[in-house]
Amino acid sequence: MQIADLICGNFPAETSYFRYRSSSFLTEFFADADTDYEHDGSTRQRWVADTLEKILDEPHTGAGTVPASFARVIQVLMDPADAFNDDKDRSGALQMLNAALAREGFEAYYAPDRRCYLRHIATNTTTAFDLNPHRPFSAAEVERRAQLAAYLDTASEDDLIEEILLPLYRQLGFHRVTAAGHKDKALEYGKDVWMKFTLPTQHVLYFGLQAKKGKLDAAGATRTSNANIAEIYNQVLMMLGHEIFDPEIGKRVLVDHAFIVAGGEITKQARAWLGNKLDATQRRSIIFMDRNDILDLFVVTNLPLPAAALPKTATAPWPDEPPF
Repeated sequence: MQIADLICGNFPAETSYFRYRSSSFLTEFFADADTDYEHDGSTRQRWVADTLEKILDEPHTGAGTVPASFARVIQVLMDPADAFNDDKDRSGALQMLNAALAREGFEAYYAPDRRCYLRHIATNTTTAFDLNPHRPFSAAEVERRAQLAAYLDTASEDDLIEEILLPLYRQLGFHRVTAAGHKDKALEYGKDVWMKFTLPTQHVLYFGLQAKKGKLDAAGATRTSNANIAEIYNQVLMMLGHEIFDPEIGKRVLVDHAFIVAGGEITKQARAWLGNKLDATQRRSIIFMDRNDILDLFVVTNLPLPAAALPKTATAPWPDEPPF
């Protein structure tokens, strides 16, 4: 009901940060959010509240997410071009919206593209619409990609896993994303991370992940910052052959698919060699992700950059008072 009040503008003019929307504009508002709802002439607030309930009942990807239609409603409501009685950052409007969303465990925020997104506080899952990593990027997205690429140049293997891969796979809909003892090298059995994905049929697939910081190649020996694919082969065999315990079902299960992830390039020779070797034994689906895949997916899912990847703010060479 609170968000319905925000859309209808049911506040005194001096405290309202949203344009007053008369009955004739409600249909236009929901049309801008790519929905087909038309105001039937009934009480504005009640009609908007009922419409929002219908939108929230639409299918969504899982816990910590909202239907795409609701995310679009929030973006239309918080469009900076529609600012009313507020500053350019719409801080007052954002505060009122977050007061309404906090009860459901969500918060709204403006991304660098000046669009308003929702974040689930507990899981840090964010709303995103176009997850195609091959689409053209905006100037802001290109800048974020460059910042993340610079971060990967200096990040450790643990940073790659904890700051990049774990948030990314959670955002992509994987569940029980668990790091498997990477820091102390204990109980890995060839995998740095294990996770599972629930299909629309409610069947569950299990994934193991082996991550390397640098480039994966097929050279005869490991070089500085490069990992030899033969090392990965042994770790993949361990990953596929070792059971994992799923506490949600109380059983031990085998990994169905293996992710091979590199913070650098995975050469064609390395991919071909590993595929041929595993074809001769027990190859299950091997999925390769290299540096470009990580950068593109991280950008299109609109995940917040790690703190270390953000540009440092310039500081004044003197205190608040100038030295004169």
